[in-house]
Amino acid sequence: MDDEPDAYQTYLLHLWRVQCQGKWQWRASIGSRRTGERHSFASLEQLFAYMSELCDSQVPATTEAQGT
Repeated sequence: MDDEPDAYQTYLLHLWRVQCQGKWQWRASIGSRRTGERHSFASLEQLFAYMSELCDSQVPATTEAQGT
């Protein structure tokens, strides 16, 4: 496992369906096991976009950027 503090994260994912205007839609929420922070989403697309942004923002610095 990497020594970076964000190299491994655990989330609890909840998925459920609701009927909205006669159509079934997925809803989701995730909770960080480390911080307790929770986010809810009206669609799977919103969940995926959030997770993608979260992962992209936590890319570790390269060796060159660290000065080694």
